[in-house]
Formats: sequence, C-alpha cells, structure tokens
Amino acid sequence: MATPVVTKTAWKLQEIVAHASNVSSLVLGKASGRLLATGGDDCRVNLWSINKPNCIMSLTGHTSPVESVRLNTPEELIVAGSQSGSIRVWDLEAAKILRTLMGHKANICSLDFHPYGEFVASGSQDTNIKLWDIRRKGCVFRYRGHSQAVRCLRFSPDGKWLASAADDHTVKLWDLTAGKMMSEFPGHTGPVNVVEFHPNEYLLASGSSDRTIRFWDLEKFQVVSCIEGEPGPVRSVLFNPDGCCLYSGCQDSLRVYGWEPERCFDVVLVNWGKVADLAICNDQLIGVAFSQSNVSSYVVDLTRVTRTGTVARDPVQDHRPLAQPPPNPSAPLRRIYERPSTTCSRPQRVKQNSESERRSPSSEDDRDERESRAEIQNAEDYNEIFQPKNSISRTPPRRSEPFPAPPEDDVATAKEAAKPSPAMDVQFPVPNLEVLPRPPVVASTPAPAPKAEPAIIPATRNEPIGLKASDFLPAVKIPQQAELVDDDAMSQIRKGHDTMCVVLTSRHKNLDTVRAVWTTSDIKTSVDSAVAINDLSVVVDLLNIVNQKASLWKLDLCTTVLPQIEKLLQSKYESYVQTGCTSLKLILQRFLPLITDMLAAPPSVGVDISREERLHKCRLCYKQLKSISGLVKSKSGLSGRHGSTFRELHLLMASLD
Repeated sequence: MATPVVTKTAWKLQEIVAHASNVSSLVLGKASGRLLATGGDDCRVNLWSINKPNCIMSLTGHTSPVESVRLNTPEELIVAGSQSGSIRVWDLEAAKILRTLMGHKANICSLDFHPYGEFVASGSQDTNIKLWDIRRKGCVFRYRGHSQAVRCLRFSPDGKWLASAADDHTVKLWDLTAGKMMSEFPGHTGPVNVVEFHPNEYLLASGSSDRTIRFWDLEKFQVVSCIEGEPGPVRSVLFNPDGCCLYSGCQDSLRVYGWEPERCFDVVLVNWGKVADLAICNDQLIGVAFSQSNVSSYVVDLTRVTRTGTVARDPVQDHRPLAQPPPNPSAPLRRIYERPSTTCSRPQRVKQNSESERRSPSSEDDRDERESRAEIQNAEDYNEIFQPKNSISRTPPRRSEPFPAPPEDDVATAKEAAKPSPAMDVQFPVPNLEVLPRPPVVASTPAPAPKAEPAIIPATRNEPIGLKASDFLPAVKIPQQAELVDDDAMSQIRKGHDTMCVVLTSRHKNLDTVRAVWTTSDIKTSVDSAVAINDLSVVVDLLNIVNQKASLWKLDLCTTVLPQIEKLLQSKYESYVQTGCTSLKLILQRFLPLITDMLAAPPSVGVDISREERLHKCRLCYKQLKSISGLVKSKSGLSGRHGSTFRELHLLMASLD
C-alpha cells in the first residue's frame, strides 16, 4: 500500500524583484489574500498577484519615496502616502488617479480605508491624524494627541471608531462622529507598531517594539491580558476570521495566541525573516517580507496549526506557562459589533465643468492628478482581476485553490517562480471599463445631487469641516433631484467659505503670537516661536518682513532660518520658493565670506569664548548650507525665472566647495 505524501506546514512561495530601487512599504489585500501592493524608493506603487512573477500595474505620480500603502476592502481602490506628506488614491478598475490629498507636513506612516463610508485616515510623522473625504478631496477631521509619529491606523469593523498606535508608546481610540479621543491605552514601554480590532467583539490588540502584545477591552477600556517574551519587535498581527485566536508574525516564526487567559497555542517555524504583512485565504495564511528591492511570499497551512486548546506545540522550546481556557470559548465575553447590512458604493468622481472650478485654488492638485499615471504592465492579469463584468459587480481577485505545498520528504525547497525584471515603463492600452453608468448612491441624509459641485478649498489650506454620524453608515438610495435649489447651492458655497475663514483665523492667531514675542524680545526669539508653531505659512510671513531690512540678520538667526529655507525651496507654492530664495541670497551675501574665513583661520591661542561661539555658529551654518547646495544645484537647470534665481544662488555657493 502506498504511503500517503505528507506535506509541509509552512513553505516559501516565491521571491520577486518588486522595484528598481529599495522597497519601502507593502500591503496584502485582506479580502482575497492574493493581491499585493508594494511602494518603493523609486516613487512608484506596483501591483502584483501572489505567486505570479509579473507586475500587473505600476502607479506613478509621487515625487518622493512611498512610505505607506493600503487597499480598500473590495480591493478596487488603493491609497499611497509619500515621504513628502502627499497622499494619492488610485482607482484600480479604471486604471487612473482618483484623488490627490495634501496637508501633512512630514512622512505618511500609516493609512486605512473606512469600511463603509468614503473616507481615508492618515497618520504622519508630524504626529497628526487626518480623516479625508475622498469625494471632496478635503480633510474633515484632524485628531491631535500623539506626541510622536503615528505608525498604524485601523477603523473598527462597524466604522464608528479609529484606533491609532504611535512611537510615543501609546494606543488611542477616537470617536469619529464626535471628533474626539475616547480613551488612551498606556502600558507599552516602546513604540507601538501595529493595532488590530477583533473581527466580532469589542477587543483591540496592539503590538510593540517592547516585544509584547496587549489586548484591550473596548467596553471597560482596560487591559485584558499581555503576551510577553516575543522574540523581537512585534510588527504584524492578524486575528483569525472567526476571532478564535491571534497570529503574530515574529522573526522566522508564526505564533498563535489566545488572550483570556493569555497563552500560546502553537509556534510554526517560517524562514521569512521580518514579515511585513499577513492575510488569510482558503485556510492558508500568506505572509510577505521585503529586503532591499526583493519581496518574498510565504504560506502557512492553517489546517495543520493548533488554533484552540491548552497545549502548545512549540518547536523552539517556548516554555511559557499555559493557562486553562475559558469555560465556553465559543461564547463571546463582550459586546459584538453591530455592522450595517449593506455597503457603500465606490467614491463618485467629482466633475470639473464650470468656469469657477477651473479657476479654483485646487487647480494645482488637479495638475498633480493629470501628471499621475496608472501603467498597465500585464493586460491579461489586469483584465482578469479588475475589469468589471457589468455596471454593478466586478470580478474579484481570483480565489483559486490553496497554494500547493511541496512534499515534506522533498530535499529541495519549494520551487520559486522565475524572478522577473523590475516593472518596465511599458504602457498597454487601457480597456474601456465604464460600459454602463453606475447607479447613483447618495448620502443617507436627503440631499440633491449637483450637476457640477462647487470648488473645494485645497486640503493644504483646509481645516476640519466636521461630519455627521450618517457619513459613517452605508448610503441609502433615494430619488435624485433634478437640480440644486438656491438655498442648497448657497449652503455648499458657505461651507467652503467657512473653511477658509477658519484657516485664516488660525493663521492670524499664530501671527499675533509671533508679534507679541517680537515686541517683548529680539528677532531671534520671535523667529524661534514661529518655527515652534510648525506652520510654514507663518515662517514665510515673518521672513517677508525680515528680508526687507537686511540689518536685522545676525549669524545666530541664520542657524534657525536655514533649515526652514530648505523646506521652502522644496515647496510646491511659488511664493514660498521665492521667499526662500530671497532669504538664502541675503544670507550668502552677508555671511558666507565670514563663515569661510572663520573656518579657514588657524586656531586661536588661549581662551576666547566669544570667538569659539562664533566659530560654532559658522560650522553649523556651513553644514546647513552644504545640505541646501545640493538642492540648489538640482534646481539650477530649471527654465524660467526660478531657474535663473537658482543658477545665481548656485554661483554664490560655489565657495562652499
């Protein structure tokens, strides 16, 4: 009688070259477990089908490395955040850019799609969390409370809460409709890298660099249990779809945990290094990891993994004590999420028809969208995954049979798919996907649908405009009115006007603060206060005043202003660039000879404190100018007025070399 073939519990599926430069972020589609998105230092977002060697689509438009990517639940939209703070949303079915969102002042570290409403949440190194309305390209809420970079964001399954994890060692829970923090969960002693909601119960898991996983009760707002002794920083966790256990992607292993009481059900050795994301499909867990330009995928057969019980199978001799399970593990111990029975349609595209819209301040963002492209690299895979069958439904990523495992007695490791070359800049014709119009879906509060929406103030100048509870619930179809009545049109116009008034009021308040400091102290202190406010527009206003009187400039003022000038020269606003160039030219003309002479002078004999302080300031300015010189050189090749200004600055900075 033939001996049955015993297969492996975990194996490597394939390794691909995902980008021409280093991979900086990646995410798996959680619905299918088969769609992979990668972001790279080459400023691209590439789409892949797991276990296939060729890139499906390459998304361009970002001008700095892509730091974070996220797919929505139906896997038809993708959002990517860059090192510069910009966010772009692409429609994968239509193969084109959908939205550009500007407003963060530093790297985008985390993103998440709302499960029902048409919103995206973003967390940044600037410590802010922003909630964006995709339809209107606007920031509807800004959540402040973290003191360091926000590393992970997750919406609750019912869409009413947002959980955030940050480098400040805390986890926070935000009420979306109230626009405020519900609770803060302290306890971690290191940066918190990941948070994940239980799929059914009011329970939240958080993983940290302190090598612990904590479980939090969202009714009593207290810790339930804590898993300690992880082999390294916790970067990826995932609840089983039925909520029976939690998977933790550890260094070269998968660990399976229970939390009431805390216990380890199983440990599976997987040679995946630092796994970056996990997903489940067909009773298989898919894990992906990246190193330099390569991305590797791995499979764990969950039918061979212990997910409940009291005895842990631990091949790495994990001897932590095991506790008894609860009396009835199938019964939930806390409240269950109440999910709506329907889901929202995709975000409707905003039409730009009227003359007022074409002249609106958002034209710069629209230009960014025109310059962004979705290049189909593999038309066959693209049509299979993204092309809709009709106007209502789409073909989901293919849910094929589970990935076959290599025989356990096979000496060779799993055969990897052929490594492809990095995504090439080859464009295939985009098929016409919009065969039939989609049924109109509007907000649950009765509101007429305009033929052409009024202009929306760009998010860079936008303050939160608020939400209703109905915004976070699935839309309800209602009869569509023919046209806007006057009152409705005026209310929409006032909303943009009120937003601008809020922005200008905040800016005026900041300027009053700086002015108060200036009247009671010196110019250096007032510039320091402007920088501390962390609003580049205030710095620009102050420099425009200082630039008019060259005698106000001192060497110690240069040390504070030069880092801000570097930011201004990289701004997309022409007035900011012009102010930065003017300030830099004044500094070079007044202080560069002094700086170079001080650095070239021989050391002084004896103790001269004032000279040592001046020498220290010169060294600091020299270092900052060297940092700016590369930027000036790269922009000196531009055409037009800015190009000639940068060429002049480049000549003035020649003595730095």
